[in-house]
Amino acid sequence: MKKTQNHVTRDTVTKHETRVMEAMDLAVGYGRKTVVAGINQEMLKGQFICLLGPNGSGKTTILRTLSRLLSPLKGAVYLNGRMLNDLNSVELAKALAVVLTERLSPGLITAFEFSAMGRHPYTGFLGRLSEEDIRKTEEALLLVNAGDISDRYFNELSDGERQKVILARALAQEPEVIVLDEPTLHLDLKHRIELIAILRRFSREKGITVIVSLHDVDIALKIAETVILVKDGTITECGPPEEVVKEETIARLYDLNYAHYSNCLGAMELKANGDGAAVYVVAGGGTGTAVYRLLSKHGFNIITGVIHENDIDCHVARSIGAKVISEKPFGNIRKGKLHRSFAFLEKAECLIDSGFPIGPSNRRNLKLVLKAIERKKRVYTLRHRKPAGDLFGECAQELFYCQGVTSVLKELAKRDP
Repeated sequence: MKKTQNHVTRDTVTKHETRVMEAMDLAVGYGRKTVVAGINQEMLKGQFICLLGPNGSGKTTILRTLSRLLSPLKGAVYLNGRMLNDLNSVELAKALAVVLTERLSPGLITAFEFSAMGRHPYTGFLGRLSEEDIRKTEEALLLVNAGDISDRYFNELSDGERQKVILARALAQEPEVIVLDEPTLHLDLKHRIELIAILRRFSREKGITVIVSLHDVDIALKIAETVILVKDGTITECGPPEEVVKEETIARLYDLNYAHYSNCLGAMELKANGDGAAVYVVAGGGTGTAVYRLLSKHGFNIITGVIHENDIDCHVARSIGAKVISEKPFGNIRKGKLHRSFAFLEKAECLIDSGFPIGPSNRRNLKLVLKAIERKKRVYTLRHRKPAGDLFGECAQELFYCQGVTSVLKELAKRDP
């Protein structure tokens, strides 16, 4: 996408980038009430565009205006260089398909018959399906992995199956643009992922421009080529997610107080480091992640280190609000960091050895385990007895051995009050 934030640059589209839609100085809303203003956005062929923002920010209003279900309060929307309002209904239906969040109950018709409604712009006055219309409908059902349910009644389908059929109806229109408002809203995880994968395939293989609003921020940032962030009646950011989406951007967009979006993880973590008993976790190499999340859910106060700053455990621990003693990437743990860890260890009720892999750079962390044993603190380990014996010698007899992460919690529950 060749544009600066919130500004259309008409002369930058190359021969490989065909502009399909464009919003120019667009203001959207209801009656005289403006919901979002100053929208300047070009949409290219095959582009996957995602609107993100809190509820009530205006995402649906924008999509309904782009679909001509609402009239602009100001400015205009262009489709293939023509103003949207200048297109007749058949021309619009051949170029643009819409999938909204409303639950549909079309009566006693099959999935095939419902999908075939997408051929309406091509069937003429009597609405009879030609052989080509039937073929196009069957092809659309196959493309959304719904060929095996084409003979079932629409009202008997699950939410995930219904959404596939609705998408098949849109695809049967052979549109250049598909506009979708929260298409994953009522779906379980399997069907959410499947639907998003289908949409991505449409954009990549069929060259269909997909414009969608989502609440699944993690998924949106992984698949969208362009994200449009909407809040408080304005477009706050627009562009490739890799450039415009930062940790502080997501925090401001959703007013996050109890969660943290991590750029490194590409995901949200709940800030839930509790005020319960302090537990020191020695981790690294991703072995601490499940331990942190488990302790966090149960209200423990987590201290962890020494972890290298490029370790995934470091990113997860910081995201949930744990106290982290970190070291610079790739270097050996310095004595000063280790002594600082000893000081924090004194505040902890117990220590958990996550079974972290050991190399020259983090070998000093073994001294934390030995120090905890020396201080008569309980030490829970996720290592097997023989590897632990090789590392800690006779001190390994003092460890509490846990067979998995959940068994750590059971052992913690047994500790003396």
